[in-house]
Amino acid sequence: MPVVNVELQVIPGGVDDVYGVVDSVISLIRESGVKYVVGPMGTTMEGELPVLLKIVEKAQQVCIDRGASRVLSVVKIDYKPEGATIEEKIGKYRG
Repeated sequence: MPVVNVELQVIPGGVDDVYGVVDSVISLIRESGVKYVVGPMGTTMEGELPVLLKIVEKAQQVCIDRGASRVLSVVKIDYKPEGATIEEKIGKYRG
């Protein structure tokens, strides 16, 4: 299975501490062991698609467990048979 990129943006509704809930989702991603990069508007993960989609699914529940009454998620997937990496996209911008 090729390596793909999945970007996840979660917007938890009904909570006062939105950033705290988002931090919990980022902790979930970090603990999963996949390669990831946190951006200002979402977190991009790298790995096999089924693994990354499972993380997306779990992220919804993390938000609910932290008190969100609703979760709006934006998911972007970059898939190509030979693989897609974070490095190919932003490597030239790193110092």
